[in-house]
Amino acid sequence: MVQVTLKDGSKRSFESGKTILDIAKEISEGLARVAVAGEINGVVKDLMTPVTEDCSLNILTFDSEGGKHTYWHTSSHIMAQAVKRLYPNVKLAIGPAIDNGFYYDFDSEKTFTPEDLQAIEEEMAKIIKEDYPVERFTLPRDKALELMKDEPYKVELINDLPEDAEISFYRQGEFVDLCAGPHLPSTGKVKVFKLMQLAGAYWRGNEKNKMLQRIYGTAYPKKSDLDTYLQRLEEARKRDHRKLGRELDLFDIYEEGPGFPFFMPKGMVLRNLLEDYWRKEHVKRGYQEIKTPIMLTKDLWCRSGHWDNYKDNMYTVNIDEAEFAIKPMNCPGGILVYQRKLHSYRDLPQRMGELGLVHRHELSGTLHGLMRVRCFTQDDAHIFMTPDQIKDEVIGVIRLIDDFYKTFGFKYHVELSTRPEKSIGSDELWEKSTAALREALEDQGIAYKVNEGDGAFYGPKIDFHLEDSIGRTWQCGTIQLDMNLPERFDLYYIGPDGEKHRPVMIHRVVFGSIERFIAILTEHFAGAFPVWLSPVQAKILTIVEKHIPYAEQVKAKLEEKGIRVELDGRNEKIGFKIREAQMEKIPYMLVVGDKEAENGHVAVRSRKEGDLGSMPLDVFLERILGEIESKAM
Repeated sequence: MVQVTLKDGSKRSFESGKTILDIAKEISEGLARVAVAGEINGVVKDLMTPVTEDCSLNILTFDSEGGKHTYWHTSSHIMAQAVKRLYPNVKLAIGPAIDNGFYYDFDSEKTFTPEDLQAIEEEMAKIIKEDYPVERFTLPRDKALELMKDEPYKVELINDLPEDAEISFYRQGEFVDLCAGPHLPSTGKVKVFKLMQLAGAYWRGNEKNKMLQRIYGTAYPKKSDLDTYLQRLEEARKRDHRKLGRELDLFDIYEEGPGFPFFMPKGMVLRNLLEDYWRKEHVKRGYQEIKTPIMLTKDLWCRSGHWDNYKDNMYTVNIDEAEFAIKPMNCPGGILVYQRKLHSYRDLPQRMGELGLVHRHELSGTLHGLMRVRCFTQDDAHIFMTPDQIKDEVIGVIRLIDDFYKTFGFKYHVELSTRPEKSIGSDELWEKSTAALREALEDQGIAYKVNEGDGAFYGPKIDFHLEDSIGRTWQCGTIQLDMNLPERFDLYYIGPDGEKHRPVMIHRVVFGSIERFIAILTEHFAGAFPVWLSPVQAKILTIVEKHIPYAEQVKAKLEEKGIRVELDGRNEKIGFKIREAQMEKIPYMLVVGDKEAENGHVAVRSRKEGDLGSMPLDVFLERILGEIESKAM
């Protein structure tokens, strides 16, 4: 017998060798019907995995992260099996589960078309109906290579495995794939699916390798869930920041600068509002702003470790027979600022913020509007402190990030990442640092998920994942403790004992990247920014030409109060002007005609509430200024 601790903490005994699915059936037939995988001691396993020793066991359904991963992974194998049936000469690469679905990469002489996706879907439906068992087996290296001899990409993967690695495969019908799993018990467990799109992808993400064809798809246990996902995708397409950026004349990216965004005048208004808000809030919290050079010597990047670990993503140039790199990160420059003079423990903490422009060479296939670019502005800050100040400083950053996200109407969740296998620093310092992050989160009453072993090699970190208006999450803010760079750069402060001591360094961002945050905001609000962020806050619309003099008086009064306003005095019908202003997502449209000119009024139309009627200009001013001041959403 084995003793199993279930998710609710209860303990039950089962016969040794029973599978996870058998145990699920003993617990509840209903649970067994919806189970897709199991988690033994935190590791996701197939339902057909036998339980042979005491353990903790969590039965996973599709609603869990591990359950979705298993469901989508099996779906990718079903798609690959269908492709091999239809196009036997295709060579298989990899087919993982990803966020919201799966993909598989193929090396094919035939170029797949959208029409081919329909044929692949039809073949997938047959494979699901045939309900093949999905069976795991292992082979020694020589037999594994023999089995995969006609699949060059699989052979390469096998050869890259450690000598002592277990080489596992999954079989469903005639289809066999090299795979670590886990998978569903049979192909028939997949209920509804859809192939989404085609794309190109370099083998192993390296642009020096062959370009493969990637097919994306998704799958769900219920049609209603798939329909909801497709509706959300359609909503996301409408909100695509690349489309809205062009339509609203905010920003764009041109062929002449792939990955290098252009900001138009209205986009600069939005950008400057965010940066001004950032500066004011940081001054309140004792940060000093710095600016470090965009280009620094190779020697600095060697000292920081970036040259060894990040060189392929850095742009370099030779000046006066010396090699320089355009900075991909701001931290080494911030360290040089700290080093400029001797510090006492009384001077700490030192909080230095920088809106620093960085450049990183991203592969052309990964570029995506403002979300993935080659130059962007990080709202960095580097805090240098004594070990005893860690908790208080982390709490200060948590509160800052919380205030920022609430201002923009975002919910968020938090993840704490702990020491990875490859790391530096003593166990004692790691334990103290991780404990400080935990204590800071718990002190603030913040629920968090722990990502064991997912910290940076130089220290643990807290990541903030914000949720937008259609339920998507974006990792933006982060707080990272660094035990590497203070050592590499021999940073110190003079302690109360008169001796040199090593400071602790925090790297943190709130927006993450100004460009990416603008993209997220654009999609979150679908381009209809709140009044305080709108590049144009009000638009005055004249009914006929004779109303222009009064309209100009209104415009001058609004501008005097700092309101961003435009005047549309064109000889067009008022309905046309209103529709155009609505397309531009202007928060307020002020219509002026004879009555308004006589009474000092404006007829107000709200983007959100529609026609608000005629009101004195001062009444409207009080309304809009109140919204701006309170940063109303």
